[in-house]
Amino acid sequence: MNYMLNNENAIYYECGYSCDNALYLSFGSEAYFITDSRYTIEAGEKVQNAEVVIDRDLYGRAVKILKESKVKKMLFDPKEWSVAAFGHFTENTKITFQQEPDFSHKKRIIKSDEELKIIAKAVKLGAKAFSKLAKEFQQNGIGESEFTLTYRARSVLGDYGKYDLSFDPIVALNANAAKPHALPTKKRMKAGDLLLVDAGLKYQRYCSDRTRTVQVGEKFTFGTKSTFSKKKIQKAYDVVLKAHDHAITKARSGMKAREVDALTRDLITKVGFGEYFVHSTGHGVGLDIHEMPYIASKSDTIIEDGMVYTIEPGIYIPGEFGIRIEDMVAMVDGKAVVL
Repeated sequence: MNYMLNNENAIYYECGYSCDNALYLSFGSEAYFITDSRYTIEAGEKVQNAEVVIDRDLYGRAVKILKESKVKKMLFDPKEWSVAAFGHFTENTKITFQQEPDFSHKKRIIKSDEELKIIAKAVKLGAKAFSKLAKEFQQNGIGESEFTLTYRARSVLGDYGKYDLSFDPIVALNANAAKPHALPTKKRMKAGDLLLVDAGLKYQRYCSDRTRTVQVGEKFTFGTKSTFSKKKIQKAYDVVLKAHDHAITKARSGMKAREVDALTRDLITKVGFGEYFVHSTGHGVGLDIHEMPYIASKSDTIIEDGMVYTIEPGIYIPGEFGIRIEDMVAMVDGKAVVL
């Protein structure tokens, strides 16, 4: 199989190294990692099973290698390439380029035993970071704005620079939490507020992802057993937690992804909150924070052992509050195991 890549994580998966300026060409048993001289030393030390090629003109060198290879067909993921970048190849070669959307994600959908160990480590580090963040917010969070809380979350979750974050943390209070991907505001945290935190960190480039919703008090933890003073919030929270636990307990290898989605959605709908569950039940996690499988109502992907994905049902009532509880699971021996 002949294919070419320019996505950083896709390239890393192939050869164990990547950087922000690289191309990867594969022709069966031959492969080329093309980058510029800023990365000569690291690439030489870390690239596996590929020839390292250093050139200021990455695309010109790639075209030359393609012509010399005499290949007639190359696969590529159209989601990876800009029109300008892809034009270098169509304008300068006579090769037939075949689109293969999500090419790398499809290859990576089943995690190896080693990947599962790394991801599990990332998740455990993320859980410990959430515990530290709860203490930080208790000690220094009252009276701070969502902007400052988000800044504190970045610092604590990344262990002050030790780990990269999977994505920019979501820290939302009360009505702002009704936006699934809320941006921080000037609103300040006080006792009795609803607080939603969605965040994760990376370990050896693999991501973790976790969401907790709690009521701010003198002492709270980012666990799943949360108590709220308002009955409507408590009712919604209990429904989300029940849906979260139900899906994890009942998910099985061999099910379609939409069937796993239905495990949360049907329960939430039955209680009367269906219109407020506005996103899919989950998504795959690996080198990218969002990858296959997608646990969505229209997905026919068959769930298999080795897949890793989130279970994250939510209820979002505009102008009032939002609740989400999220954990990552791996399919092991036919069942979902919380990482």
